[in-house]
Amino acid sequence: KPAKEYIDRKEVFDYVVTVCDESSAERCPMFPGKHERMHWGFPDPSAIQGTDDEKLAGIRPIRDAIEKKVKEWIATN
Repeated sequence: KPAKEYIDRKEVFDYVVTVCDESSAERCPMFPGKHERMHWGFPDPSAIQGTDDEKLAGIRPIRDAIEKKVKEWIATN
């Protein structure tokens, strides 16, 4: 879901994790309130070109890297 939906509902979060790439980080939404903000930079999957199969092949490593990072964070927190 778009971040704006959560911001508009005034959702409260303990942690906010942004995953946009470094060049887009300044455009990541700001969530109001007190929380720990973490930025985990990953490539933008929408930038992957090619056939559907080529796009999937390019997206899978990004997905796997996000999954690995989440599991590592959970294991240490």
